[in-house]
Amino acid sequence: MHYRHLATRLFTTWALVVACARLPVAMAPLALVFLVRERPGGYAVGAGLAAAYVVGEVVGAAVLGARLRPERARGQLAAGLAVGACAFGAVGVLPGAHPVFLGALAALAGGAPAAAGGGLRALVVAQLPEGLVVKALSVESVLTYTLWSVAPALAGALALGVAPSLPLLLSGALMAAATAGLWALPAGWAAETGDRGGASLARMLVGAWPVYVVGAASMSLLALAELALPALLEQRALGVGWAGPLLAGFSVASAVGAALYGLRGAWPGPLRVQGLVLLVGVTGCVTVVATAASLPWIAGALLGAGLLQSGVQLTRSLSLRESLPPSAHAAAYSVMYAATGVGYAASAAVVGVAQRAAPPSTAVLAGVGLTLLLVATGAAGELRTRDRRVGPHSVKE
Repeated sequence: MHYRHLATRLFTTWALVVACARLPVAMAPLALVFLVRERPGGYAVGAGLAAAYVVGEVVGAAVLGARLRPERARGQLAAGLAVGACAFGAVGVLPGAHPVFLGALAALAGGAPAAAGGGLRALVVAQLPEGLVVKALSVESVLTYTLWSVAPALAGALALGVAPSLPLLLSGALMAAATAGLWALPAGWAAETGDRGGASLARMLVGAWPVYVVGAASMSLLALAELALPALLEQRALGVGWAGPLLAGFSVASAVGAALYGLRGAWPGPLRVQGLVLLVGVTGCVTVVATAASLPWIAGALLGAGLLQSGVQLTRSLSLRESLPPSAHAAAYSVMYAATGVGYAASAAVVGVAQRAAPPSTAVLAGVGLTLLLVATGAAGELRTRDRRVGPHSVKE
């Protein structure tokens, strides 16, 4: 089957809902910084608000995602998005409020809709024939990387060119639109809890831990590429202004990689092996970024990393779908989202600490070491569990 078979009313509506739900997520950290930057200690306050938002996302994805029920997912997702819309709007309307209050609203804006990513993915996949699943997930990745490449520029232009609160007010409006759009989608999907063979949902989710670890490793590499790039360019006596175009190129390459992965449909080897090979490739590219002395080498390595990175994320989602029964898919996707957030935060912390005592290149290599440790842990876990059963379902290769 081809990408053109996805050109249906259902899938188009779903894509619009996803775009409205995820663009606020992509804009939020930078929008929060711009909101308070003119206050005393504004950048520090903004960083704290962004951290609160991310913590809310991680907790919300893990807790609310595990509570999604397939047969009534639409109502649960709508409630989360509606609360998120109100929280975004409140932050935009009350920019001068006490930082603690704003932090609580930011955490609520991150946490309440955090299950939407996994729930929306499970919702659309359940409506598609098997031959279109990989292509649908590829299109989702292309959409996600496109939104993430547009969001920083949009947030900056609105905050600096119009009003600091406008990105957050727009985020609230977009989430409200996503909430309304959910009612044009199916109410849920069929997934009997009997498909777990009597095992609890928590046990099923824990049994897939190697997939989460490898997902966290891939996101830690993304943190290295994004957070350390300006400092690396400065260390190499290259223009720091190149950071924006280089990261935009990374996002474009990621979107292209996702489209190429879905174009073929089936790649050689088990999904777990595909993911690990791609992840090792991304690690090599990030190592080149840390050690290269010229702009062309850094640019080429970032493009290569982006091209491979999207494949890692796709194989992780497909591995979860292959390893777990349908009733656990939405929760597993949400736990994966939380795990990738932890991976990003852990890598950011390692880079931040390392840069105080070493050059940026050394800090990035320290982060690469953390990533390789996560990769080894995930690979060992997948080797141990590949012939075991998770409930009634074997972990297929």
